[in-house]
Amino acid sequence: MSVQTPARAVVLRSAGGGFGIRIGVRHALVVAALLAAALAVGVVSLGTGDFVVPLGDVVAALLGQGDRRTNLVVLDWRLPRVLLALMLGAALGAAGAIFQSITRNPLGSPDVIGFDTGAYTGGLLVIITSGTGYLATASGALLGGFATAVVVYLLAYRRGFHGFRLIIVGIGVAAMLASLNTWLILSAELNVALAAAAWSSGSLNAVGWAQAVPAAAVLLVLWAVAAAMSRRLHLLELGDDAATALGVRTGRTRLVLVVLGVAFTATSVAAAGPIAFVALAAPQLARRLSRSAGVTLAGAAAMGALLLTASDYAAQRLFAPTQLPVGVVTVSVGGVYLIWLLITEARRR
Repeated sequence: MSVQTPARAVVLRSAGGGFGIRIGVRHALVVAALLAAALAVGVVSLGTGDFVVPLGDVVAALLGQGDRRTNLVVLDWRLPRVLLALMLGAALGAAGAIFQSITRNPLGSPDVIGFDTGAYTGGLLVIITSGTGYLATASGALLGGFATAVVVYLLAYRRGFHGFRLIIVGIGVAAMLASLNTWLILSAELNVALAAAAWSSGSLNAVGWAQAVPAAAVLLVLWAVAAAMSRRLHLLELGDDAATALGVRTGRTRLVLVVLGVAFTATSVAAAGPIAFVALAAPQLARRLSRSAGVTLAGAAAMGALLLTASDYAAQRLFAPTQLPVGVVTVSVGGVYLIWLLITEARRR
């Protein structure tokens, strides 16, 4: 494999020269820095709480050299939460990058379009009708997210695909589903309504390995698909005509990407409930830091992991010993970001 090093990019080519990957130097450095920061916040979270664990003991536990009590606190109690924050943040960032890319709009996010609301509706129906088992709730969330995506896609499709129309239709469908969710909670029994309301805020407070392991298995498969589709995603940003000329089947590719983005979103909702604004903010923040022409999956995922891990740490420590749902923190931060984004877009136009 040969390596070419232009001024601002590194190109890795196979020995025969038939395959190459161009990696922007600044983009790679930004992704690496974001991942390092996310991991650093995660390590700090592992040692922080009612039982404080020194950094050296945290590292020893992660390396399998901790004592029994440290292993219990770090590996059994806190590590699943940190891993879920990293994984779900990356998944939400990737979902946001996918929808913002195919809609060519910074507002094209699953929490704006309504896919996470649909996933919550599916999980809520399961909670009300059959109880609060994790696997059943997760399955309901996945089905709800996909059903919402089908409805939005069909309503938005008129002699072709238009990103702005998808956003407008998605906002309308999300509003209707939010009303349905409110009615379902008000109509449910008190204990069921309390459980559903707590889940709706998006929380990592009660998660464990039972949630982390299935989520990790699903996300590994989704990331493999995302890696295979990343080049086609960027070609779609050139426009349908240019992408078709380069051999991309635009209709089929866009449908696969929508399914992939919904799967990322629904997996996150299934594991921790709907967590707003991470998918909206992560791709644009990463794009501005790396100064790339468009959003990228790697940058958005790294920024999403940092945002959710830092937000969860803040949710744990701001009012300690009371722990807030992480969704409360992301909504607060995301609201400020959304106002800034709207002002910026208005000034450009």
